Amino acid sequence: MSSIKLLDCTLRDGGYVNDWNFGHENLVSVFERVVDANVDVIEIGFLDDRRPFDMNRSIMPDTNSVDKIYGGLDRKQTQVVGMIDYGTCDISNLQPCKDSYLDGIRVIFKKHIMKEAMEYCRQVKALGYKVYSQLVSITSYNDEELMELIKLVNDVKPYAVSMVDTYGLLHPEDLVHYYEILDENVDSDVCIGFHAHNNFQLAYANALAFLEKDNKKHDILVDGTLYGMGKSAGNAPLELLAMRLNNKYDKDYNIDSMLEGIKESVMDFYAKAPWGYNTFFYMCAKNLCHPNYLTYFENKENLSISKIDNLLAMIEPEDKKLLYDQLVAEKLYNDYIDGEGSDVEDKKALKQELSGREILILGPGKNIRLQQEKVNTYINNSKPYIISINYIPNDIKVDCVFTTNIKRYHNMHIFNEKIIATSNVECRNGKFDFNVNRAPLLEHKEKIKDNSFLMLLKLLDNIGIEKVTCAGFDGYSEKEDNYFDPSMEYYFIKDQAKHLNEHMKDAIYELGRTMQIDFLTYSAYTETEDIHGAAF
Repeated sequence: MSSIKLLDCTLRDGGYVNDWNFGHENLVSVFERVVDANVDVIEIGFLDDRRPFDMNRSIMPDTNSVDKIYGGLDRKQTQVVGMIDYGTCDISNLQPCKDSYLDGIRVIFKKHIMKEAMEYCRQVKALGYKVYSQLVSITSYNDEELMELIKLVNDVKPYAVSMVDTYGLLHPEDLVHYYEILDENVDSDVCIGFHAHNNFQLAYANALAFLEKDNKKHDILVDGTLYGMGKSAGNAPLELLAMRLNNKYDKDYNIDSMLEGIKESVMDFYAKAPWGYNTFFYMCAKNLCHPNYLTYFENKENLSISKIDNLLAMIEPEDKKLLYDQLVAEKLYNDYIDGEGSDVEDKKALKQELSGREILILGPGKNIRLQQEKVNTYINNSKPYIISINYIPNDIKVDCVFTTNIKRYHNMHIFNEKIIATSNVECRNGKFDFNVNRAPLLEHKEKIKDNSFLMLLKLLDNIGIEKVTCAGFDGYSEKEDNYFDPSMEYYFIKDQAKHLNEHMKDAIYELGRTMQIDFLTYSAYTETEDIHGAAF
């Protein structure tokens, strides 16, 4: 029967969370806890000659640096390995294994450089190390390409060859398919490994499918990290794998030591930058694409989550999905903005809707009620077109609602009101009356970049509206509630009230150069009750 080994890579894969800056005490603590847990193999970090030596980091320029951090620690029976991303650590930076604290080196590489990388593995093996050939993004291989890789493996005969589900795309049946090809064709002396990621919440399930495949011809190796700490959606949790191996395969891993390691060294990092299954990594996995595409579209600040999902699905050609190409992302986005995402016709329609009307903009400030008689008098006399922002007042009938915020839109009960929506908000049923692109309306230099009042003023100014009247824009207060409905308050507003008021004054002053902005109710945004043109 084949043997099963458990490998911990917390100090390497977990480093993506904190730029490998665990701190020296945590490096030592994790190492000692994992060793005390009787884990078979511990990966202590990256070897990367682009990075300077730092006693607090588990990314090191050469094998000599490993000894400086870990050399005095008792490894007991645990095999100690490091990892190299092929091309980032010259072979000259590796001591012979007999002079190094490391027993082995794992080399990761993508399929388009498999030949060069396997030759590098041969050189590392010649230095005496146990060499692990790590197949990055195993899902990018078709069967023929995997067989081509296997020929190289059988020629070099590394200690192990591992399937790496880099982007968490595997389902158990797909994993078993890849594994069966390796198990059938790889030289029997080479161990077969699996490294999971949790984008589909399947890291542990896939690891179990790998462990429980019957009639194995090879020794196998399964990776995990303490509490699943790791890149993107995280990894298979080491403590879960150890529990399963203890219960079903008669292993004797000390899970208490793992739990102590989690409590001592991992949870503080989780509190600062949590990992694990989330929408971001699910969408990347769903669309079989590199996370940088999603980041690119998010940074445009102009798209709803469903629009981003649609763009991700359109990435082509196929070989660009997992190899990020910014030119591909730019073309997709620009084509969308010029086509389906264009707001030119909506702006024309909105301008026609407002043509010849007095316009009253309603905000949620308390003075909309405290000065309600004044507001009602204006409405009765001027018969304005009324636009409220991100809410619908109970006692004033509005013609239209301007919505910029998904949660605020969710909380509104819309009946016959028309809707102007920015492009980050998706309609619940049918389509909005007017859709406008969000990004050009933002205040990019401010912490609160999406001030909905300024966004609406910018929009109206852009379509040629020359005059608006405003009510319910009290400004921000350091002491009192800023809204008549306290549930609309942002927690950080009061601390920044003075700055926000000054910024709003400046922004309204600039808009006042081309648009007459009158305030019907009290506002901290002006020293008088009216702004005419640029005059306060």
